[in-house]
Amino acid sequence: MADEVVKDQKHTYLVQGFSCANCAGKFERNVKELPQVYDAKVNFGASKISVYGEVTVDELEKAGAFENLKVTPERKRGESRPENNEQSQEKVSFLSKYSTLLTSLLFVVFGYISQFVNGEDNLVTVLLFLAAIVMGGYSLFIVGFQNLRKLDFDMKTLMTVAIIGAALIGEWAEGAVVVILFAISEALESYSMDKARQSIRSLMDIAPNEALIRRKGEEITVGVEDIAIGDIMIVKPGQKIAMDGVVVNGHSAVNQAAITGESVPVEKRLNDEVFAGTINEEGLLEVKVNKLVEDTTISKIIYLVEEAQAEKAPSQAFVDKFAKYYTPIIMVIAALVAVIPPLLFAGSWETWVYQGLAVLVVGCPCALVISTPVSIVTAIGNAAKHGVLVKGGVYLEEMGAIKAIAFDKTGTLTKGVPTVTDFKVFDETADEREILALITALEYRSQHPLASAIAAKADKENVSYKEVPVEDFTSITGKGIKGTIYGQTYYIGSPNLFKEITLPLDEQVERCITAFQNQGKTAMVAGTDDEILAVVAVADEVRETSSKVIEKLHRLGVHKTIMLTGDNQKAAQAIGNQVGVTDVEAELLPKDKLVAVKKLNNEYGSVSMIGDGINDAPALAASTVGIAMGGAGTDTALETADVALMGDDLSKLPFTVKLSRKTLAIIKQNITFSIGIKLVALLLVVPGWLTLWIAILADMGATLLVTANGLRLLGVKE
Repeated sequence: MADEVVKDQKHTYLVQGFSCANCAGKFERNVKELPQVYDAKVNFGASKISVYGEVTVDELEKAGAFENLKVTPERKRGESRPENNEQSQEKVSFLSKYSTLLTSLLFVVFGYISQFVNGEDNLVTVLLFLAAIVMGGYSLFIVGFQNLRKLDFDMKTLMTVAIIGAALIGEWAEGAVVVILFAISEALESYSMDKARQSIRSLMDIAPNEALIRRKGEEITVGVEDIAIGDIMIVKPGQKIAMDGVVVNGHSAVNQAAITGESVPVEKRLNDEVFAGTINEEGLLEVKVNKLVEDTTISKIIYLVEEAQAEKAPSQAFVDKFAKYYTPIIMVIAALVAVIPPLLFAGSWETWVYQGLAVLVVGCPCALVISTPVSIVTAIGNAAKHGVLVKGGVYLEEMGAIKAIAFDKTGTLTKGVPTVTDFKVFDETADEREILALITALEYRSQHPLASAIAAKADKENVSYKEVPVEDFTSITGKGIKGTIYGQTYYIGSPNLFKEITLPLDEQVERCITAFQNQGKTAMVAGTDDEILAVVAVADEVRETSSKVIEKLHRLGVHKTIMLTGDNQKAAQAIGNQVGVTDVEAELLPKDKLVAVKKLNNEYGSVSMIGDGINDAPALAASTVGIAMGGAGTDTALETADVALMGDDLSKLPFTVKLSRKTLAIIKQNITFSIGIKLVALLLVVPGWLTLWIAILADMGATLLVTANGLRLLGVKE
């Protein structure tokens, strides 16, 4: 039982010093071998390791000693942290690493000066190059020798063998230059990954670590970890909001770009929700905190983005598998290049051993291994910055291959809020405002979803209705409502309600109702026992962006766009025509939507479903990529979907498809280029033109190009 408890203990640590993805994998394997550790998972994108079991920082640093890794326990937002110490440690580590590199470089320069003055075989020349090799390659050799002893063939093993081999055959100068270039290559690779990780770090810095709280009549500044649910937070104009909560006093515009990607500030009034990390731009707000610091939307986003960057995309899984066999194969090829020509064709041992060493260097899989993670990390970080949460590299890749997209109607293509679109009064002598007041007075007492739309219209037109006396109010289930006002009974409901009270609808009223229904609107009739007073048309308004989004998706090559809804066929078709989807399926239950998505999967192979993440959960789960609208503040959307559009903004969908396709293209380019450049360099062995210089430049050039190519994803915009 105790063992089970320990197994479930998960501790997360920040890791400083990863120079490559291979090193991260080696560190993970070393940690897994520790006695009290049951499992460990390195997140190279976020520079973290999650350990299941009991372990100390010293044990972790010992496991990472081959790379001189520094490990610190992860701190949650708001916890005190010795920032100065951490910064000074990083500074010392940086200076130590690069001062060694510069010293080594100086020895190389002096070595070439000595070679020019004293000759290549002069003892001073040899000692200067030897000093450069030892100084610049000390940490490399330690790891390389350990790997050789364990028969663990990674890039550092290859480099160690190549450099020592170069020294043994008297190529001191080239051995020293290879050490320098390899160190520069690793430094640049580390810099590139840090640049890619910056997207997460910027998320972590979004929300402040303290807030002004009112307790027992006093206003005090409190660290966010000490803020409790129910506390009243005071946010002044220009300040960042520190915690999620609900506005209890005040009115302001809040910039939510950090969470939802919306560029325009959103108006916030009483009972509106606000999120940690957003900026209060205008008025003073009092906010009742409704989530603890670890449960805020920004905390969940950071966690999910980090987890997403740890998830391996299909292309990365392929690269990892390929690299596993690639390195031993390169060693075998290098050995054959060094041995076969001298043994079988009387070639020079010195020449062909040199060529074999060059093969080892050019065979380093640095560029190949870094090609996918740098692209995935960059793309997921960029998406998060634009208010799109992609929950893994696999979904990022699959999104780019989507051939059909199914849309829920309510709350996705439409605003999800009913609005009065038409108000037709049939008695020309009647006062339109009076009739609206009578209708609203009745609807004000109703629980029907459409009642709020009529009340909103009355409020907008400043029509008073709350003081209108209503007696004998009755709800007629499924048909409408009735009540007595000033001794007269009024009815509001479906056209069928009036047929039941034996009041026939004349031709003009029938035509009006039919016209509204053909436009996808719900028609409600208002009248008495003797006459029809008015027809009210209510509709769920289409989002302004919906038709543009569908048009953009069609231009991007998504030819099948289908709307799935529970609405009646006429209303659904009217909305479908308005937004421009290719197909409409109406009168569907949640299980019918699931069947529709499965059918699309069978037909197109790669299908996305976009909905609110609650009613559409089965269909979202059945699709290749499930996309939830309005993930900000919606736990279900964040948990159910593979991709969450954090704001209620459908226009992020074409951006997500475009980013995914760009990512796929860049990953393919990187893999092709990193393998291609190796093959070209290896072909130089045939005429004997491959040198250690060319080999290391090819390896470093490939690494630089694939990382620079991956970082281009930071520039993808909406």
